[in-house]
Amino acid sequence: MKILIMLTYYRPHTSGLTIYAERMAKALVARGHQVTVLTSQYDASLPRRETVDGVQVVRVPVWFRVSKGVIMPTLGLEATREVLAHDVVSLHLPQFDAAGVALRGRLFHRPTVITYHCDVKLPPGAFNRVVNAVVHGMDHLAAMFSHQIVTYTQDYADHSPFLQRYRHKLTTILPPVTLPKAPPEAIEAFRAQHNPENRRPVIGMAARLAAEKGVEYLVAAMKKVVEVYPEALVLYAGPYENVLGEEAYRRRVMPAIRELEAQGHWRFVGLLSPEEMAAYYPNLDVLVLPSLNATESFGLVQIEAMMNGVPVVASNLPGVRQPVKMTGMGEIAEVGDAESLASALLKILGNPEAYRGDPEEVARTFSPDANAAAYERLFESLLQKQRA
Repeated sequence: MKILIMLTYYRPHTSGLTIYAERMAKALVARGHQVTVLTSQYDASLPRRETVDGVQVVRVPVWFRVSKGVIMPTLGLEATREVLAHDVVSLHLPQFDAAGVALRGRLFHRPTVITYHCDVKLPPGAFNRVVNAVVHGMDHLAAMFSHQIVTYTQDYADHSPFLQRYRHKLTTILPPVTLPKAPPEAIEAFRAQHNPENRRPVIGMAARLAAEKGVEYLVAAMKKVVEVYPEALVLYAGPYENVLGEEAYRRRVMPAIRELEAQGHWRFVGLLSPEEMAAYYPNLDVLVLPSLNATESFGLVQIEAMMNGVPVVASNLPGVRQPVKMTGMGEIAEVGDAESLASALLKILGNPEAYRGDPEEVARTFSPDANAAAYERLFESLLQKQRA
């Protein structure tokens, strides 16, 4: 089967959406399919065409940016060529350009599937309201033109105003999660580099430093945690400088973070490779996901932590709370509530054995191959209907 995957940003850009698409693409190649990713050349130094891990990557030049979006004048020509050359089309929303590609799927009789990752919610401001409305409208057009829409969980679908309009074409497929196995020496080397004093407990957070991630609530919760555990340490993994569109937020939260840094309770470890992430999780006692709104629909890092036997505190958001509910490996904290977050952290840290769960079963349930097999079945069923 020839499968075209399209999304605005692809690797080496790092986000939950790009990681999902990369894992999906590689797993489909491993199952014997020909996979092409159509994406933006968001960095001019990236090659226009290359093959990475068996996946053909086609990048379209970017003329200019609008907020986090990109304008690509030649996308229409490239999309027409690639849609005609493939059997099925897989689009990843939110994405401004998806509507035009979904329309091509309809016109050229190529089954088109949308994977809906999250609702769009840009920071306050007149300009962002306009951008938000435009992207929202284009996503609705893409959904109308598509043949099927995939969502991570029914919980998120039931609470998403966007997805509720398309119940008749919804399919639930769990996201793909995988990590390399870190040898003991790599785990110890990570500890020696980032926690040489061997402070405990270690609380992890893995995310961009962005407003919707709720970092300030972890900062506030640490006051109560430190009262009980004076040596507690946060290891924050992910980009925290020059995050696109988050400069004002960074200026707002960094003074309090710098204070925790000075006291030895907070360290940034930066953007980590998959191998480094595999060494990061075993050094944690608990992972925190204090997200604030529907731009977070699941939180793949929760599964990565659970695969390493690390419990999680997750926000009580649709979709985000599902990994804890499915596995029992953690607690759920109220959204935007530092007191609730601190209480959940202390509950887990006070009785960690109650949250160990079954990491091997978690890995099987969320394996990229299981995800790719589900997409494969969906694509085949749509192709059969198309032929009929």
